[in-house]
Amino acid sequence: MPQRERPDEKHPQPELGWLTLGQAARYLGVAQSTMRKWADSNVVEVFTTPGGHRRFRRGDLDAFLERSRPQADEQRGPRILVVDDEPGIRAYVRASLEPEGYAVEEAASSEEGLVLLEARSPDMLMIDVVMPQMDGWEMLRRVRDRYGEGTLPVLMFSAVQDGTEQLARAHGADGFIGKPLDPRKLLDRVRRALPL
Repeated sequence: MPQRERPDEKHPQPELGWLTLGQAARYLGVAQSTMRKWADSNVVEVFTTPGGHRRFRRGDLDAFLERSRPQADEQRGPRILVVDDEPGIRAYVRASLEPEGYAVEEAASSEEGLVLLEARSPDMLMIDVVMPQMDGWEMLRRVRDRYGEGTLPVLMFSAVQDGTEQLARAHGADGFIGKPLDPRKLLDRVRRALPL
Protein backbone atom coordinates (compact mmCIF):
# COMPACT_ATOMS: atom_id res chain seq x y z
CA MET A 1 0.00 0.00 0.00
CA PRO A 2 1.60 3.32 -1.02
CA GLN A 3 2.34 5.79 1.73
CA ARG A 4 0.38 9.04 1.72
CA GLU A 5 2.41 12.22 1.74
CA ARG A 6 1.95 14.41 4.77
CA PRO A 7 -0.24 17.41 3.90
CA ASP A 8 1.67 20.65 4.01
CA GLU A 9 1.91 24.04 2.31
CA LYS A 10 3.35 22.46 -0.85
CA HIS A 11 0.36 20.14 -1.31
CA PRO A 12 -2.86 21.86 -0.17
CA GLN A 13 -5.47 19.43 1.13
CA PRO A 14 -9.23 20.24 1.16
CA GLU A 15 -9.64 18.77 4.63
CA LEU A 16 -7.19 21.37 5.96
CA GLY A 17 -9.33 24.29 4.81
CA TRP A 18 -8.05 24.58 1.22
CA LEU A 19 -10.67 25.40 -1.41
CA THR A 20 -10.67 25.15 -5.18
CA LEU A 21 -11.46 28.22 -7.30
CA GLY A 22 -15.11 27.19 -7.61
CA GLN A 23 -15.45 26.43 -3.90
CA ALA A 24 -13.81 29.73 -2.94
CA ALA A 25 -16.11 31.65 -5.31
CA ARG A 26 -19.18 29.96 -3.76
CA TYR A 27 -17.82 30.61 -0.25
CA LEU A 28 -17.55 34.36 -0.97
CA GLY A 29 -20.72 34.46 -3.10
CA VAL A 30 -19.00 35.76 -6.26
CA ALA A 31 -18.43 34.50 -9.81
CA GLN A 32 -15.37 32.38 -10.56
CA SER A 33 -14.15 35.11 -12.94
CA THR A 34 -14.23 37.61 -10.05
CA MET A 35 -12.34 35.15 -7.85
CA ARG A 36 -9.71 34.77 -10.60
CA LYS A 37 -9.35 38.57 -10.89
CA TRP A 38 -8.96 38.93 -7.12
CA ALA A 39 -6.32 36.20 -7.05
CA ASP A 40 -4.41 37.63 -10.03
CA SER A 41 -4.51 41.12 -8.48
CA ASN A 42 -3.37 39.83 -5.05
CA VAL A 43 -6.60 41.01 -3.43
CA VAL A 44 -6.90 37.55 -1.85
CA GLU A 45 -4.12 35.11 -0.95
CA VAL A 46 -3.77 32.26 -3.43
CA PHE A 47 -1.61 29.15 -3.82
CA THR A 48 -0.96 27.86 -7.33
CA THR A 49 -0.33 24.12 -7.68
CA PRO A 50 2.40 22.79 -9.99
CA GLY A 51 -0.44 22.01 -12.45
CA GLY A 52 -1.52 25.67 -12.47
CA HIS A 53 -4.65 25.29 -10.33
CA ARG A 54 -5.53 27.95 -7.78
CA ARG A 55 -6.14 26.94 -4.16
CA PHE A 56 -7.39 29.21 -1.39
CA ARG A 57 -7.21 28.88 2.40
CA ARG A 58 -10.54 29.32 4.16
CA GLY A 59 -8.78 31.45 6.80
CA ASP A 60 -7.45 33.84 4.14
CA LEU A 61 -10.95 34.20 2.67
CA ASP A 62 -12.36 34.92 6.14
CA ALA A 63 -9.67 37.59 6.64
CA PHE A 64 -10.59 39.11 3.25
CA LEU A 65 -14.27 39.24 4.27
CA GLU A 66 -13.33 40.91 7.55
CA ARG A 67 -11.23 43.56 5.73
CA SER A 68 -14.10 44.24 3.31
CA ARG A 69 -16.69 44.68 6.05
CA PRO A 70 -17.27 48.31 7.04
CA GLN A 71 -15.90 49.03 10.51
CA ALA A 72 -18.01 50.73 13.17
CA ASP A 73 -15.66 53.72 13.31
CA GLU A 74 -15.63 54.18 9.51
CA GLN A 75 -17.19 57.31 8.11
CA ARG A 76 -20.81 56.67 7.24
CA GLY A 77 -21.08 59.25 4.46
CA PRO A 78 -21.42 58.35 0.77
CA ARG A 79 -18.47 56.31 -0.52
CA ILE A 80 -16.40 57.66 -3.40
CA LEU A 81 -13.84 55.51 -5.21
CA VAL A 82 -11.01 57.64 -6.64
CA VAL A 83 -8.99 55.97 -9.41
CA ASP A 84 -5.73 57.72 -10.29
CA ASP A 85 -2.15 56.50 -10.69
CA GLU A 86 -0.83 59.60 -8.86
CA PRO A 87 -0.83 59.11 -5.06
CA GLY A 88 -0.73 62.89 -4.53
CA ILE A 89 -3.99 63.41 -6.45
CA ARG A 90 -5.71 60.63 -4.50
CA ALA A 91 -4.53 62.14 -1.21
CA TYR A 92 -5.68 65.60 -2.34
CA VAL A 93 -9.17 64.33 -3.19
CA ARG A 94 -9.35 62.52 0.17
CA ALA A 95 -8.24 65.64 2.07
CA SER A 96 -10.81 67.75 0.17
CA LEU A 97 -13.81 65.45 0.56
CA GLU A 98 -13.51 63.55 3.84
CA PRO A 99 -13.86 66.67 6.06
CA GLU A 100 -17.11 67.37 4.16
CA GLY A 101 -18.61 64.00 5.16
CA TYR A 102 -17.64 61.75 2.22
CA ALA A 103 -15.78 58.44 2.68
CA VAL A 104 -12.98 58.13 0.11
CA GLU A 105 -11.48 54.86 -1.13
CA GLU A 106 -8.45 54.82 -3.44
CA ALA A 107 -7.26 52.73 -6.39
CA ALA A 108 -3.89 53.26 -8.08
CA SER A 109 -4.96 51.86 -11.47
CA SER A 110 -8.04 51.08 -13.53
CA GLU A 111 -7.47 47.38 -12.96
CA GLU A 112 -7.39 47.85 -9.17
CA GLY A 113 -10.44 50.11 -9.39
CA LEU A 114 -12.44 47.45 -11.25
CA VAL A 115 -11.49 44.84 -8.64
CA LEU A 116 -12.58 47.15 -5.79
CA LEU A 117 -15.77 47.94 -7.66
CA GLU A 118 -16.59 44.22 -7.81
CA ALA A 119 -15.85 43.78 -4.11
CA ARG A 120 -17.99 46.68 -2.89
CA SER A 121 -19.82 49.15 -5.08
CA PRO A 122 -19.25 52.82 -4.14
CA ASP A 123 -21.83 55.61 -4.34
CA MET A 124 -19.70 57.54 -6.84
CA LEU A 125 -16.66 56.94 -9.02
CA MET A 126 -13.93 59.45 -9.91
CA ILE A 127 -11.60 58.35 -12.72
CA ASP A 128 -8.47 59.99 -14.12
CA VAL A 129 -8.41 59.92 -17.92
CA VAL A 130 -4.66 59.34 -18.41
CA MET A 131 -3.34 56.19 -16.72
CA PRO A 132 -0.91 53.46 -17.83
CA GLN A 133 -2.15 50.08 -19.13
CA MET A 134 -5.90 50.76 -19.05
CA ASP A 135 -6.86 54.41 -19.41
CA GLY A 136 -9.88 56.07 -17.80
CA TRP A 137 -11.98 55.88 -20.98
CA GLU A 138 -11.67 52.09 -21.08
CA MET A 139 -12.48 51.82 -17.38
CA LEU A 140 -15.55 54.05 -17.88
CA ARG A 141 -16.66 51.88 -20.82
CA ARG A 142 -16.39 48.73 -18.69
CA VAL A 143 -18.26 50.38 -15.80
CA ARG A 144 -21.08 51.49 -18.11
CA ASP A 145 -21.22 48.04 -19.78
CA ARG A 146 -21.57 46.44 -16.35
CA TYR A 147 -23.78 48.93 -14.49
CA GLY A 148 -25.50 50.85 -17.29
CA GLU A 149 -26.04 54.60 -17.68
CA GLY A 150 -27.27 56.62 -14.73
CA THR A 151 -26.81 53.93 -12.08
CA LEU A 152 -23.42 55.03 -10.72
CA PRO A 153 -22.35 58.69 -10.93
CA VAL A 154 -18.93 59.02 -12.62
CA LEU A 155 -16.77 62.15 -12.58
CA MET A 156 -13.77 62.17 -14.94
CA PHE A 157 -10.72 64.38 -14.42
CA SER A 158 -7.61 65.18 -16.44
CA ALA A 159 -4.86 67.73 -16.99
CA VAL A 160 -5.72 67.56 -20.71
CA GLN A 161 -8.73 69.84 -20.92
CA ASP A 162 -9.25 70.79 -24.59
CA GLY A 163 -12.49 69.05 -25.57
CA THR A 164 -12.18 66.52 -22.75
CA GLU A 165 -15.37 67.63 -20.98
CA GLN A 166 -17.44 67.00 -24.13
CA LEU A 167 -15.63 63.71 -24.65
CA ALA A 168 -16.36 62.69 -21.04
CA ARG A 169 -20.10 63.31 -21.52
CA ALA A 170 -20.04 61.48 -24.87
CA HIS A 171 -18.48 58.46 -23.09
CA GLY A 172 -21.23 58.47 -20.44
CA ALA A 173 -19.58 60.40 -17.57
CA ASP A 174 -21.76 62.60 -15.38
CA GLY A 175 -19.17 65.35 -15.19
CA PHE A 176 -15.59 66.46 -15.72
CA ILE A 177 -13.11 68.55 -13.75
CA GLY A 178 -9.71 69.71 -14.96
CA LYS A 179 -6.37 69.37 -13.20
CA PRO A 180 -4.93 70.98 -11.22
CA LEU A 181 -7.95 70.32 -9.05
CA ASP A 182 -9.61 73.30 -7.39
CA PRO A 183 -11.05 72.15 -4.02
CA ARG A 184 -14.18 74.33 -4.31
CA LYS A 185 -14.94 73.13 -7.85
CA LEU A 186 -14.23 69.55 -6.84
CA LEU A 187 -16.59 69.73 -3.87
CA ASP A 188 -19.25 71.49 -5.95
CA ARG A 189 -19.14 68.82 -8.69
CA VAL A 190 -19.26 66.01 -6.15
CA ARG A 191 -22.17 67.60 -4.24
CA ARG A 192 -24.13 68.04 -7.49
CA ALA A 193 -23.67 64.38 -8.43
CA LEU A 194 -23.88 62.97 -4.91
CA PRO A 195 -25.66 65.20 -2.37
CA LEU A 196 -25.13 64.44 1.32
